[in-house]
Amino acid sequence: GTEAVGNRTRVKVVKNKVAPPFKQAEFDILYGEGISREGSLIDLGVDCGIVKKSGAWYTYESDQLGQGKENARTFLKDNPDLSDDIEKRIKEHMGIGPRVDAPADAPAAPTAASKRAESAAAAKRPAAVSIDS
Repeated sequence: GTEAVGNRTRVKVVKNKVAPPFKQAEFDILYGEGISREGSLIDLGVDCGIVKKSGAWYTYESDQLGQGKENARTFLKDNPDLSDDIEKRIKEHMGIGPRVDAPADAPAAPTAASKRAESAAAAKRPAAVSIDS
């Protein structure tokens, strides 16, 4: 109830070489654990519409995660398969990583980057030259 187990922290990235600067993020830092993976899954799941929040209750598909964020976080920590499933759905929604519905044994389609790398490698290879004397 009244015991502090962590803090909700807002950070602002001022300088970044790989992404636009001045972006902000909020996440939970738990004492003795660090950044809460489960808390971030709940936040992102709600933002993406994957986890439903109704009043204080959090629900994923037909599973009640808990009443209040702390109970939902504990439930996800105790059920790693469910939290992995939520993470996969969030990544798919955001376009990160492989799609969930793609068969694992299907050959990957060549990406634009792999096509560019292949053509650059072909351009660097010496051409076969025959000299008649």
